[in-house]
Amino acid sequence: MQVEILILDFGSQYTQLIARRLREEGIYSEIVPYFDGLKEAKNKKPKGIIFSGGPASVYDKDAYRVDKEIYNLNIPILGICYGMQLITVDFGGEVIRADHHEYGKAELFIDEVHEIFDGVSNPTIVWMSHSDKVEKLAPGFKRIAHTLNAPYAAIVNEEKNIYAFQFHPEVTHTKDGAKILKNLARNVC
Repeated sequence: MQVEILILDFGSQYTQLIARRLREEGIYSEIVPYFDGLKEAKNKKPKGIIFSGGPASVYDKDAYRVDKEIYNLNIPILGICYGMQLITVDFGGEVIRADHHEYGKAELFIDEVHEIFDGVSNPTIVWMSHSDKVEKLAPGFKRIAHTLNAPYAAIVNEEKNIYAFQFHPEVTHTKDGAKILKNLARNVC
C-alpha cells in the first residue's frame, strides 16, 4: 500500500494522534523518526509529509533537525508546532520564547481563503500547546490564520507547497482538525 502521508516524529505526545486522525479519514500514513525523514521520503514517495510537534525548542543545543534536502523533494509539507518553528528557522525566519506558555483552546481567525481550510468555520477553535512562537516569517511565507496570542498561527509558502500551524489539528479539541488534515491530504497533496 502506498504511503499517502509520511509523519516525521519529533517527540510529540500527539504524533500517534496525527496518524490516527488521518486513518479515520481513510488516509494511509506511517510514522518514522525525524532523522530518517529524507531517506524514508525518497524510498516511500509519499504524497505529503507532516513534521510533528515536539517538546524541545529549535534553539536548544541538541535541537532535532531534518536534512534540508527534504524541502527540495517537491512533496507538500505541513509542520505542526515544533515542525512550524523548525521550518521557520530553516528558511530564515525567527522564533522566540513566548511571553507565556500557551496551553489550551484558542480562537483561530482565518485571514485568507485557502484549500487547506475548505469547510472550516471562521473563526474556529484550535488547541495550542507551545512555549516558543514565530516572531518573524521567513522569506516566501505568508500568514493565512492567526489567534489573539499567535499572530502566525498558520502560514504557507505557496511556491514550495509548505504549510505550518502553531496549533495542533490532530487533537479532538481542535474543532475542525480532522477536516484540516483531510484537506491537506486530499486538496493540497
